[in-house]
Amino acid sequence: MPEKVYAGRGVAKFVGEGEALVSRQGISFFGGVDPKTGVVKEKGHDLCGADVTGKVLVFPKGKGSTVGSYVIYQLKKNGHAPAGIVNVETETIIAAGCILAEVPLVDKLEVNPLEVIKSEDHVIVDGKEGKIIIRK
Repeated sequence: MPEKVYAGRGVAKFVGEGEALVSRQGISFFGGVDPKTGVVKEKGHDLCGADVTGKVLVFPKGKGSTVGSYVIYQLKKNGHAPAGIVNVETETIIAAGCILAEVPLVDKLEVNPLEVIKSEDHVIVDGKEGKIIIRK
């Protein structure tokens, strides 16, 4: 199985892995993701209806209310958190939520993650080392 390793910035210093779920749209966790089920419910979003539970969620950046940080924490408490998050460039809402929920987060990769990661790839998110590993 071919493997690619890309360096970036480790934001939430944890390690996780799973099947990638990729979106080219920003994600608002507050109102956009159901904290009880992990299902994306934002109408018109390209992931609407998808379940983030145990997935490596790949998207450009977060959007919306600061309450989104708490929604990520609620997802973790309810057993529906993503296994990891990869952003093009993260912002404080997603960073704070991932740190609170212990969800690994890496951004600012040496490549655009939206161009090298496809949904269903197996991805390891290493927030400790600031890298991702993609297995096709």
